[in-house]
Amino acid sequence: MNPRTFACLALLWLCVLAPTALAQSLPAVREFYFDDDQAARPIRVVEGSDDAAVDQLMRTMERRQRHAELATAQLAHIALAGGRAETAHALYRQALDTTAPRSTQRQQVQWNYGWDLLRAGDAEGALVQFAGVMEGRRQQPEWLPPTLALALWRLDRRAEAVAWFAAAVRTHPDRWPYAANLPALLPDWRDDERATLAQVQAAWVANPPAWP
Repeated sequence: MNPRTFACLALLWLCVLAPTALAQSLPAVREFYFDDDQAARPIRVVEGSDDAAVDQLMRTMERRQRHAELATAQLAHIALAGGRAETAHALYRQALDTTAPRSTQRQQVQWNYGWDLLRAGDAEGALVQFAGVMEGRRQQPEWLPPTLALALWRLDRRAEAVAWFAAAVRTHPDRWPYAANLPALLPDWRDDERATLAQVQAAWVANPPAWP
């Protein structure tokens, strides 16, 4: 990865970006979560993360071509993976600033930013982004209960984590009660993330909350 590329990005964006939004409240836990969510997928405007991919993403962003906001978010992801956290957060904020509120593009940026924050150790910031994905929506996506359960458990908000995990169990009682199913249910999660959710699952087994 060419460090000069991201240095230029930092100079381009850091001086013009507004602070991050205030924390948003988490949605209330619902009974079931069956919906697919088109926003809950990795951003891949360009395949790869090498210098050629970064150059193409920068051109898309700077020329405001189609999917420019998603290209900005993909650059942010690459920057964070390369240890350039300040630049990554600036680029993510730029991507959010250039998407319409409650648009699918904005929700996809927020979902990806949430996961990047979670994997960078900022579970609190991740919850802000995941809450933003759900703002104003009636959809009840399948990704939400296990994802929030993971983030909340890592913040030691264990009762809330178990309550969200219980929603996953209510939705699919043949899948989520069994820790052995987690690798198949969450193939894109890391081993440590599945291990954390297995702790939530064990806490649910020990004391499953009633509904409602």
